Amino acid sequence: MLIPAHNEADQIPETISSLRRQRRRPDRIIVITDNCTDLTEAFARLCGAEVVATRGNRHKKAGALNQVLSPLLPALGLDDVILVMDADSALDPGFIQHGLEYLSTGRYAAVGGTFTGKPGGGLVGMFQRNEYARYARDVRRLSGKALVLTGTATLFRALTLQEIVTARACGRLPGRDQVYDVRVLTEDNELTLAILHLGLRILCPPECTLTTEVMPTWRDLGRQRLRWKRGALENLVDYGWTPVTRPYWGRQLLSLIGIIVTFTYLGTVAYSLIRFGGIRLSPVWTAVTVVFMAERVVTVRRRGPAQMAIAALLLVEMVFDVFLQFVQAKAFWEAAWRKERKW
Repeated sequence: MLIPAHNEADQIPETISSLRRQRRRPDRIIVITDNCTDLTEAFARLCGAEVVATRGNRHKKAGALNQVLSPLLPALGLDDVILVMDADSALDPGFIQHGLEYLSTGRYAAVGGTFTGKPGGGLVGMFQRNEYARYARDVRRLSGKALVLTGTATLFRALTLQEIVTARACGRLPGRDQVYDVRVLTEDNELTLAILHLGLRILCPPECTLTTEVMPTWRDLGRQRLRWKRGALENLVDYGWTPVTRPYWGRQLLSLIGIIVTFTYLGTVAYSLIRFGGIRLSPVWTAVTVVFMAERVVTVRRRGPAQMAIAALLLVEMVFDVFLQFVQAKAFWEAAWRKERKW
């Protein structure tokens, strides 16, 4: 298994410990230290992991993984599986066992996880934990048919990654002849599209769960989500309009509609306050408000009564939703005007 890490000394012991607690332990644990200036390498070695330091890597996580996968993949066989996980994540004990059981059926090329947020981050952390709970609920309702294999943790067949390299080399997929495309902002999303364009299947089963770090500040969250949202959009531009990308383009359209609806809603409220000195919503907007409130409450049911009560206070969670809509709008703007990519 591979853990790319950049200055994760605070997180890496917990990450490796979660692997030691697996019902099916990994045969090897390789921590890829990428331009670290802290004690990540020392802590990883103390926890019993192998450590490989990157050399001259300018492509962050994707480049770090490619440096290890390039010499590793050719030696792997048909039955070998590679787990790639973030250094700030911790797997629940049955993750690897259940993931391997699904892969053993021969139906799937890769199996990803669904995650909850670790404690911390104050109000912004709470919002993210609720968001992750909603995401996990959506995946369960779709029987594990997730659109993206997230970087938090995913099990790949070695054969799948070998096919990716071959397909890139012959021009069937974008990017150079490596597993990860280093040109993109969202390497995990791009790799998911690559797997699906080879006609292979993916799954995020309910048994494969983990926890991951939340962004501690609004600024950090905005930077993370801008990269995710813009990267996903640019991935679709790379692949174009295909049977695989059509549902993803549909989600981008829904996001655009959501931005328009949100800004129209806020504009109506602002106009009512200025014009009439109070909120006078039309029946249409009142119905929208009620539906939105009900959805917020129901979708965090697993987080307990306290979070359901907070969700019922519409204005509280609306702060987070409007924030994400602004980030989405910025992603559309930057992608359209080809602003410099930053991570």
